[in-house]
Amino acid sequence: MKRFAKPALALIAFFAFACQDNPTLAPPVTTGVLVDDSFATNTNGWDGDYTDYGVEQQSLIEFSFTHATLPAPLNQSQKALRVFGRNRSDDLFMFVRKQLTGLAPNTDYKLVFDLEMASLHPSGSIGIGGSPATSVFLKAGASATKPEKVKDGNFYHLSVDKGAQSDEGTAAVILGNVSNGKDVEEYALFQRSNTERPLTARSNANGELWVFVGTDSGFEGDQALYYTKIKVTAL
Repeated sequence: MKRFAKPALALIAFFAFACQDNPTLAPPVTTGVLVDDSFATNTNGWDGDYTDYGVEQQSLIEFSFTHATLPAPLNQSQKALRVFGRNRSDDLFMFVRKQLTGLAPNTDYKLVFDLEMASLHPSGSIGIGGSPATSVFLKAGASATKPEKVKDGNFYHLSVDKGAQSDEGTAAVILGNVSNGKDVEEYALFQRSNTERPLTARSNANGELWVFVGTDSGFEGDQALYYTKIKVTAL
């Protein structure tokens, strides 16, 4: 029996090291910072999409999602997630999303979103259909399935319940609007958060969760917005 002791101990040590080195065997994340992204060099896994419009309006919207430098008078050496669209439906939802993994399966998470972004418009601005600042509602959401646009008849809507404009849905909470916090029409950075009202979302059986932030717009015009920081914390 003694001559097998050393090989047996070596085998145990090997498996212990392998488990420690394999991230798939790490304990699932239940609290703490899940996302803390800025976008100096890349999109960090975020992508963009848009919804809430009729099929006949699709060619008019000219939506784009890019990794772009900030506009003047902001620091043009800094990059951000830029979304652009022409709201021809009076209800355009432009958003960015990212999948999270390594969470506890089938578990409720209380999420706080902290955003920094840039907008062109002051709170007193007016526009067709509504203000490009105060009639554009900033939302943050999460779901076990990928939030994406689905076609229902001749209309595209989001696959999860984000609510409609100033109304919240079961999968999203309103963080405020996109007023730039200034008295003039120029791009400025501002922050939004739902610290006082965390959003509860449940992970799927694989310990995955999608998070998204976007704007539900009542302003019928062109709008470009820049997301510079996105942080998501589980309480």
